[in-house]
Amino acid sequence: MFIDPMLLATAPGPFSDPRFLYEPKIDGHRLIFSQESGNVRLYTRHNNDCTRQYPEIAGGLFPHDIILDGEIACVDPMTGVSDFEAIMSRFQARRADKIARLTGTIPAYFAVFDALYYNGQDLRKLPLMKRKEILAGIPMPNANISVTPHVEGAGEALFAEIQARGMEGVVGKRADSVYETGRRSDNWRKVINWTYADVYITGYKKAEFGWLAGIEDDRGGVRPAGIIEFGVGPKEKNAFYGVAQQIVVGENSDFVFMEPRLRARVKMRNWTKSGLLRSPVFERFIV
Repeated sequence: MFIDPMLLATAPGPFSDPRFLYEPKIDGHRLIFSQESGNVRLYTRHNNDCTRQYPEIAGGLFPHDIILDGEIACVDPMTGVSDFEAIMSRFQARRADKIARLTGTIPAYFAVFDALYYNGQDLRKLPLMKRKEILAGIPMPNANISVTPHVEGAGEALFAEIQARGMEGVVGKRADSVYETGRRSDNWRKVINWTYADVYITGYKKAEFGWLAGIEDDRGGVRPAGIIEFGVGPKEKNAFYGVAQQIVVGENSDFVFMEPRLRARVKMRNWTKSGLLRSPVFERFIV
C-alpha cells in the first residue's frame, strides 16, 4: 500500500533546538517500502512503482506487515558519500539483465527514518520519537536496509560534520511531530549543504525561462555547465534582458546565445561527474 509521504520545509540555515532531533540528509530519492501478506512493493514519493529496480531491497522480508519511509541511495566506495548519479542509473534501469548487473556493481541501500505501519497498527498519529523507538526494535532483514541515525538538539554540530564530509545536508524534525501524510510541514526542515560557483551567463531559453551557464575551461575558453532556472526574481530578469540583446551572437530553435560577459554566483547541490552544475540556483550578479 502506498502512503503519500510527509514533505520537508526548508530552513534558512543550520539551527539547534532541544525540541528537534536531527538526521543526515541522504542524497538519493524518497522510498516508501510496503509489505503486505509477504508481498513487497517499493514506491517513489510520486507513487511510481520501482520494485523491480531494487531487488536487494524488495527481497528483504520483515516478520510482520510494515510500511516504512526513507531514502534509497548508492554509496561512492572511494568517498563513503551518497552518489546521486549512481542511484539515478539504478532507478532508470528497465531491462532485467541491466538491473542484475547494476545490483552487483552499484548496490543500493535503504536508509529508513520512519515507521508508518507495523503489525496491524497505524503509527502515524504517534509522536516521532515513539515511532523511532518502535523502528529501533524492528529487526532489519538484510544489510542493505538500515535505520538512519539521529542526534537530539545538536543540529549545528551535526551540520558542521556533514559539511566536513561533503554530504548533502541535515534534516531537523520535531520530536513530538505526528506524520502529516502528503503535506509539507515546518515540523520537518531540511538544511542543504550548498556548494557555490561563479559562472558566465552565455544565453537563454526561448520557450520557457532558463539562463545558460558556462565556466572557464583549461584553454581559457568557456564551456557549457548547465541551465539556471531558479532563484531569479523580476528585478534580475529585467536587468538581464536589458543587457542581453546587446551581446547576442546567434541562436537556434531552442536557445539564444550571448557573449560571455555577464557573470553570476549560483548555489548548487554539487558538480556532476560530467562537470555540470547540479540544480543551480541564482544568487546574484557579479559586477
